[in-house]
Amino acid sequence: PPHGFTGKVTHSDPRVGGFYKMSFTNFSTGTTHSFGGEYLELVPNQRLRYSDRFDAEALPGTMFTTVELRELPMGTELRIEQSGIPDAIPVEACYLGWQESMQLLAQLVEPTIPDHGP
Repeated sequence: PPHGFTGKVTHSDPRVGGFYKMSFTNFSTGTTHSFGGEYLELVPNQRLRYSDRFDAEALPGTMFTTVELRELPMGTELRIEQSGIPDAIPVEACYLGWQESMQLLAQLVEPTIPDHGP
């Protein structure tokens, strides 16, 4: 999740037609937003497409997210596209949220942790 939130996955069945359920909780307010959806397309190391629907009635509609990966000589290109975002969520907030989430993921998978031996 983006800065200021924790994420919890309560169900994940990663196959085409499988479903997932998760939530984000705001550190400051304790407010939790639950959502889930269906895996629509899974191409290992290339493409992930899924639907999202918030549980809250104030955030209606179904969103669709496509994540594409492309191997490059110096790393991996990542392209994320979302559609169907509820009107109550500014598109800019989604853009910022994805940037922050990717920064936090990089810190998790690319850490420099020194060894402290005896």
